[in-house]
Amino acid sequence: MIFTIEQISESYWKVFINNPPLNIFDPEFSVELRETMDKLEASEILKVVVFESLNPDFYVAHAELIRVFEFPKGLGETGLSISWPDVSKRLEQAPFVSIASIRGRARGLGSEFIQAFDMRFGSKEKAIFGQPEIGIGSFPGGGGMERLHLLTGKARALEILLSGNDFDAETAAAYGWINRAIADEDLDAFITNLATRISSFDKNIIAKIKEIINKRVTLPANEDIMETQTAFFESLAQPEARTRIKTLLEKGLQKPGDVELNFAKYL
Repeated sequence: MIFTIEQISESYWKVFINNPPLNIFDPEFSVELRETMDKLEASEILKVVVFESLNPDFYVAHAELIRVFEFPKGLGETGLSISWPDVSKRLEQAPFVSIASIRGRARGLGSEFIQAFDMRFGSKEKAIFGQPEIGIGSFPGGGGMERLHLLTGKARALEILLSGNDFDAETAAAYGWINRAIADEDLDAFITNLATRISSFDKNIIAKIKEIINKRVTLPANEDIMETQTAFFESLAQPEARTRIKTLLEKGLQKPGDVELNFAKYL
């Protein structure tokens, strides 16, 4: 199993991510994530859920690029693609609070994954963030073009998207990409204290706060996400992208080693 749920209490759950060796967001990851989301939504007493990785080097590395056209097809209950955008919208709209506790690399779809959470906290020493799609001849297709600029502002989003570079946790926090960068030795205690505190409050009020905030802020429009998602897959089918992906795979992409650890250097 890629996702394991631990019930810390009736109202506070943890979800552990483990898709060795790199926690790549592949078709199986997509299917199990939907199943996990179904379980979270089925609980009438869940107030807060924390997602963390069991791999210290990778939170969610990026999308699977060899079998990228094998992701599940069709639309989910939100009207968005079931491959990922549907789950991201469900996380935004859920009556419970979602928190990402990040160690390791969250690049590409891994970065878009955490952008859908209500809150994001990264290890100051171990969390790394990036949107490397430009280096493979493409751009984010999982909501990154719709959500990133809402967190960071236009200029910083363009820096992230057009450089394809890696960003440490302190820079990501300064940009608004994540809430805070926290010393690694303090991260678990901080998340536990925050999640426990939130879970002590009234579920109806938690849900109402999220509902009202969602109405007051600008959330990505479904049609925009779908338009970008379609354009993303079209871009991956172009000769330039296929050549770039092939070259990176030959160098060691999607295998344990220096390419995945230092992806930005090889772009």
